[in-house]
Amino acid sequence: MNTRIMTRLSVFAVAGALVAGCASQQGTNTAVGTGVGAGTGAALGAIFGGGKGAAIGAGAGALVGGITGYNWQAIRNRLSGATQGTGTQITEQPDGSLKLNIPSSVTFDTNSYAIKPSFAPVLDQVAQTLQQNPEVIAQVVGHTDSTGQPAYNQTLSVNRAQSVVNYLAQRGVASQRLSAEGRGDTQPVADNSTEAGRAQNRRVEIYLRATAQHQQ
Repeated sequence: MNTRIMTRLSVFAVAGALVAGCASQQGTNTAVGTGVGAGTGAALGAIFGGGKGAAIGAGAGALVGGITGYNWQAIRNRLSGATQGTGTQITEQPDGSLKLNIPSSVTFDTNSYAIKPSFAPVLDQVAQTLQQNPEVIAQVVGHTDSTGQPAYNQTLSVNRAQSVVNYLAQRGVASQRLSAEGRGDTQPVADNSTEAGRAQNRRVEIYLRATAQHQQ
């Protein structure tokens, strides 16, 4: 059987897998993402590597598709319950991650990186979510408004992000699944010339991302 025929058979086989993935009874985004990823990977593999390339591409594509198509619905529902009334916004991002945007009224007092009592229930649920989903990692990003010196704001934002990471680690989340980053006043989402705008800019963002582990 020549290479051209094998290539076509590989692509057809992956196309069948794509349909099966989309028709899965689980109805999860992961299944759909895996199928789409497999189809894309096989097509590229067939173009660049013949029949063998299609098979390899399908495997790699399925892995990537599964990661970006992670099903966040159950996690989002639990987090929504814990954050109700806090002003926290939970949104799925284009890269497949889930973002929690927690406002300053909940997180920290002015010029402080000590976690407020109102922030604890939110973080407790995040910690529980991470423990129940070992394939998920968390990136914590701190932001400030433009009041004060940029160097001070940068340090404060780092300390606040690290406080969140420390809190999660103390509740049993492995440190290697957590990262902290401070961006000071460099990424405002509102006008710093108004109090309302500054309040929006003082925030903590937690990004939850799935890793390849959930494919295993």
